[in-house]
Amino acid sequence: MTADEFPPGAFARADESNDAEFYVPARLVTHIDDQAIAALRHFYGTAITPGSKVLDLMSSWVSHLPDDLALAAVIGHGMNQTELSANPRLTQSFVQDLNHNPALPLDEDSCDAALCCVSVQYLQQPLAVFVEVRRVLKPDAPFVVSYSNRCFPTKAVAIWRSLDQRGHASLIHRYMSLAGFSGIEAHVLANGMHGDPLVAVVGMA
Repeated sequence: MTADEFPPGAFARADESNDAEFYVPARLVTHIDDQAIAALRHFYGTAITPGSKVLDLMSSWVSHLPDDLALAAVIGHGMNQTELSANPRLTQSFVQDLNHNPALPLDEDSCDAALCCVSVQYLQQPLAVFVEVRRVLKPDAPFVVSYSNRCFPTKAVAIWRSLDQRGHASLIHRYMSLAGFSGIEAHVLANGMHGDPLVAVVGMA
């Protein structure tokens, strides 16, 4: 694994202020529209096996998991405990700034699936985080990384802001490949013609 192929400043941001302070206000809103949410919920229903233990990385007050998908556990990670505490699908949660500490406080091979919904653009150490996600996933478990065209632009890394939707898929694919994921595929869940676009990139641990 190496970050040498990325240009200098690729993971810089317009706003380099403390992320902990930025995320102090609880944002109990959704960051994609209802159509995109429905598409993601349906996709999760096909990608995640019932009874799984799921890691919801960079989560919020909602996980977009299907209501009828029975799961053994959902571990939520985020930057705001109020948001995580309001999420009814989470069975446990923890707050951690992955840009300062990408090491996840979870055992190796302990999760059956991992999710990262419309937040990957904020990672300044994406390769380290993706390696950690692969470590905590069981063999052949899916990592579903979804993205749209919305973000907090001052907190998104430079390389993300420089790319279009297709480029974003290629970038996530590269993160996954460098971190050791296999069978990586991009799925267009909403084309954006009548609402928010949404793409999910899936890699297998």
